[in-house]
Amino acid sequence: MSKPGSLAFVPPVVAGRLARFATRLRGGGSAFPGLVAQKVAPTFISDVMSQLPYGAVVVLGSNGKSTTTNILTAIVREHGLKVFSNPSGANMPQGIASALLADTSLTGKLDADIAILEVDEAYGQLICRQVKPRSAVILNLVVDQIYRFGEPDRVAGMFRDILGEVSDYVALNRDDNFLANLGTTIENEGRLAIDYFGVDAEVLAAAPHGQVSATDYAGGKADPSAAPRHVVAEVVAASGYDATISFEGVEHAVRMPARGLHYAVDIAAAFTLARKTLGEKFDIAKAIHAVQTTKTVYGRGEILTVDGVEIEILMLKNLASLQLNLDSLDRVPDSVLFAYDDSSYDPSWLYTADLSKLDYVDVISGPKGAFIALRLAYEGKGYGVIESDTTKAVQRMLDGPKPKSGRHTFFLDYDQMLLTRKYLGYKDLEAGAA
Repeated sequence: MSKPGSLAFVPPVVAGRLARFATRLRGGGSAFPGLVAQKVAPTFISDVMSQLPYGAVVVLGSNGKSTTTNILTAIVREHGLKVFSNPSGANMPQGIASALLADTSLTGKLDADIAILEVDEAYGQLICRQVKPRSAVILNLVVDQIYRFGEPDRVAGMFRDILGEVSDYVALNRDDNFLANLGTTIENEGRLAIDYFGVDAEVLAAAPHGQVSATDYAGGKADPSAAPRHVVAEVVAASGYDATISFEGVEHAVRMPARGLHYAVDIAAAFTLARKTLGEKFDIAKAIHAVQTTKTVYGRGEILTVDGVEIEILMLKNLASLQLNLDSLDRVPDSVLFAYDDSSYDPSWLYTADLSKLDYVDVISGPKGAFIALRLAYEGKGYGVIESDTTKAVQRMLDGPKPKSGRHTFFLDYDQMLLTRKYLGYKDLEAGAA
């Protein structure tokens, strides 16, 4: 294709937008329009991205990609830059192309200074060949979707391959075993500049389950003290919605949009990459303000209000996401819905989760709700009913007694989270977060 501003962009943009219109009429997903645009113009993504003065940065990791992308986008916008990002977790090629369709003119012009993209690790190398990112951040590597990825070592290999497409810089989680070892390799190669973010050793040791990172048995346990590691941002305290983050040696108090040590780590990651991306323009005060005024990503600790009662949605997709959300609870929830879907092929990880923060589950739902019931039985914990239809389960919770705390707590996997938000009237994935 031609450079942006050419009429050569009209066919893919028009085709994609027509597909988007038809998809919305049917209530379908958001990725199909991008697939159509790429069929018409296979280099659509790279051609549009080539015009960005700050280039592209990518956010990678087993968990926390959407949250970190959201925070980083808010920080960069707070500094006056126009950002193109891929909302709604659209982190595969067709999803990114779909997001571009919303912001690109008929002639391919994108009104943005920089692209901040959440990228799925399985498609990361393919995407990065198209967007040609200057920088990347990798948040963590946990045991995740073994039916899809197999062993964590395979994902570590994907991360290494993706970084081969990054031109300048990477920020890594110092406390993640796989990523610390990857950092040593990158430092020895000398091709990319590298910084780290992390958690103070005492804070990490005090966390009930740490960051639930996978163990690199082949590479051995990394020793953070074996070589100097430039830690730009470090979490030195985290309790509830409050965190203290040391940025370049100076401690700053941060009121977080959602609870948990994992959320504080995502903020530290965003600070680290934003500092590199913005250079001398970076202002930590602006970054903190952006964090404290942004909304949570849908389903990631967001709080919805329905008929005067709060509903907190905590999304789960693997052991780490469930465990860290459980660890972040500041009390035992008194009204709980737990839904588990067919798309979660492997329920075995439920048995390694510490469920001590739960006393009772009021309603179990989803096509695989019986697995939750069985897990609770092994734990000696009770539940009220199993209602496989998630919308009926949600309505049962709403029709029941108002919890003394004033809040229902919903543990939902991705598909059930989307279904629940839609049923509650939040059809725009980017709306409604508290």
